[in-house]
Amino acid sequence: MTIREMLEQEEDARLSALAVRARDTRGRVTPVEPCTIRTDFQRDRDRIIHCKSFRRLKFKTQVFLAPEGDHYRTRLTHTLEVAQVARTLARALRLNEDLTEAIALGHDLGHTPFGHIGERTLDELMPQGFRHNEQSLRVVETLENEGRGLNLCAEVRDGILCHSGKQAPRTLEGECVRRADRIAYLNHDLDDALRGGVLQPFELPQDCLKVLGETHGERINTMILDIVSNSQEQPHLRMSPVVESAMDGLREFMFERVYRDSWRAAEEARCDYVVKALFRYYMEHPGEMPDEFMLIGYQEGTERAVCDYISCMTDRYAIRAFQHLFMPSGFPNF
Repeated sequence: MTIREMLEQEEDARLSALAVRARDTRGRVTPVEPCTIRTDFQRDRDRIIHCKSFRRLKFKTQVFLAPEGDHYRTRLTHTLEVAQVARTLARALRLNEDLTEAIALGHDLGHTPFGHIGERTLDELMPQGFRHNEQSLRVVETLENEGRGLNLCAEVRDGILCHSGKQAPRTLEGECVRRADRIAYLNHDLDDALRGGVLQPFELPQDCLKVLGETHGERINTMILDIVSNSQEQPHLRMSPVVESAMDGLREFMFERVYRDSWRAAEEARCDYVVKALFRYYMEHPGEMPDEFMLIGYQEGTERAVCDYISCMTDRYAIRAFQHLFMPSGFPNF
């Protein structure tokens, strides 16, 4: 018996009947020889961690654009916090933690430079629209590994696609990530807004804090415990009406005071300008993109190739590309 087979037996003994067993995966587009020491979902987690798109997350915006402080979140630290919350939920509910972690680590691979600002701009520029969850799926299916994709299991791909938007995940593990994403961003974005002076503690909605807690840790703990206590052996994850209402109230407050407030307007306009300028330039000069994106242009059209190229950029890469293309470089020293 291999180590992988022993792990699969452990899953049978430990997991809820509602969990997805690795041996029951709906499989990959291209079948591969089973690993002797890792289950299929463990293997997918490793493939995501080692891919280039995952490494680029450290230089992509969460909420604060190019923050100077060392403690503000980036898209990478957001991803790690989502994975931690999602694993905690999965473990408590006896779901497949490996599947949950793989989905969580891959859920934002398709995010643009400048966070949701870049996403909004590409959505305006692309006739068919642009949504980061769909782009994340495209990354793992098409763009990574020099155009071959990561060949992930169907359950992981479904969870990545359905972590946001109207379509619900097909697995409870995917639901864990969907819930964890909201728990993580609400709490860490609030934490960053307080650190950055965008919000003051006395401004926070007291009716929400009375239910959720006064501190960052208390709020996360309340949300997790509420989901766990209301979701044991249930076909879907649930929250109590009281906690869900408080969480929705906090989310509305964050959209009003942080995500859409006027303090971001000037920076958002600059980011929007950079993305649009890059898009126009590469539409007119597709031959200046790297070869892999030129190939996409031949196969799927220039618009698709330019969108893929820009969405893959980190904040600093997009800024440098803009400076290189549109800013004077100065005179040489004489």
